[in-house]
Amino acid sequence: MSKIACIFPGQGAQYPGMGKELAENYKEAMKIFDLASERLGIDMRELCFEGNEEELKKTENTQPSILTTSIAMLEVLKLRGITPQVTAGLSLGEYSALVASKAINFAEAVALVKKRGKYMQEAVPAGEGTMAAIMGLGRESVVECLKMASGYGVVEAANYNCPGQIVIAGHTRAVEHACTIMKEKGAKRAIMLPVSAPFHSSLLKPAGEKLALELEKVEISDNEMPVVSNVNAQVIMDKYQIKKCLIEQVSSSVLWEDSIRHMADMGVDTFIEVGPGKTLSAFVKKIDKSLYVYNVEDMESLENTIVSIRERLECS
Repeated sequence: MSKIACIFPGQGAQYPGMGKELAENYKEAMKIFDLASERLGIDMRELCFEGNEEELKKTENTQPSILTTSIAMLEVLKLRGITPQVTAGLSLGEYSALVASKAINFAEAVALVKKRGKYMQEAVPAGEGTMAAIMGLGRESVVECLKMASGYGVVEAANYNCPGQIVIAGHTRAVEHACTIMKEKGAKRAIMLPVSAPFHSSLLKPAGEKLALELEKVEISDNEMPVVSNVNAQVIMDKYQIKKCLIEQVSSSVLWEDSIRHMADMGVDTFIEVGPGKTLSAFVKKIDKSLYVYNVEDMESLENTIVSIRERLECS
């Protein structure tokens, strides 16, 4: 029997119009956008369906908009008879995973991630921190190069996305110097990313401290479904672990490749990316070509996913 995991995208997946088609076809999805609007006091339909790229790029808008869109799409998927047995999300996407597992209710989560986005943006003054994607260099080589660049400031591995793609973060000068070293050491590409802060680096610890205070006000329950954490690539099941990991996650590396491999070891053979974009689907395919990978972000991808999974289950 196939074991299904839903995986949820993080910041950077947003685009104008996301979620509109499914919300216009399913009242259950539209209800999620309306619930977010009510909780945040902003028109989430307008932001996601009609908003421009600049508005969506603002971190405190990006985070609640992606969470809202992802959960709206999950509601449609469940309505169509597909329910995951395991879940995970990249960075911000971990909050979608926790909503899916019923550890936190959606209204609480959407308010929390808006504050999370604000705290992350405020942690490092504009221009002082950045991120870069490193292509075609192994983990050990990346770590060695980071040590060599550390004299220029903080520079650390932020995301282990998939084989051959690692994102680094830190002080701008240190990241730039690390990119130069990595290209000399054989990296195929080292691309500076258009981000507003050095996410998932130790420079974001002040944001984690502020988030910890907010988490004390939020009711978090034990999971009803296993969630694989970014921080340790292990299943977290109780409310104390969840809070600890969410605080650490802000300034820790995202172990995405490890998380996918752990889920595969748990027997997951089918991954559905639920939310805007197909970035995570591409990562999963690079991590393990034997896995079945789908995505749900509009009516066409929804129907393709449902038909493909049902046909495969009928044949097995």
